[in-house]
Amino acid sequence: MAVTVKLLEAPFNPGEFVGPFANAHPGLGGVCTFVGEVRGEEDVEALELLHYERMTLPGMEALAQQAADRFGLMGLLVVHRTGVMHPGEPIVLVSACARHRRGAIDAVDFCMDHLKSDSWFWKRELRGGTWSWIEPRTEDHTDLARWDD
Repeated sequence: MAVTVKLLEAPFNPGEFVGPFANAHPGLGGVCTFVGEVRGEEDVEALELLHYERMTLPGMEALAQQAADRFGLMGLLVVHRTGVMHPGEPIVLVSACARHRRGAIDAVDFCMDHLKSDSWFWKRELRGGTWSWIEPRTEDHTDLARWDD
């Protein structure tokens, strides 16, 4: 079972990752992929994700391994941007391969709930020329809590 985690500072094309990832897992029953993009709502000009790589990468790798083990995956791919991004650019890609669809779907959902609410990134957005820090919403914490055992 292969787990791959990448942190990127440059824009990426999700399709360049998903195709090779799926092809590397012959016999899979399903692939589930989520791509999150910078929202272009209201007056959002940019989004910036800051992090401390010596914590971020090991934390993301541990999360990916936990998801792969918990949901019996054949493979899991997590690609996450850092730095300054603009509306419409991908921020995150999570793709899971499993023998059955439910494992893949749940693994992607599990990873995204953790990345959204309990991750190693500091997030801020630029609106109207002013940077403001963003905290997880109440709904994000509620989504995360459903995975507690």
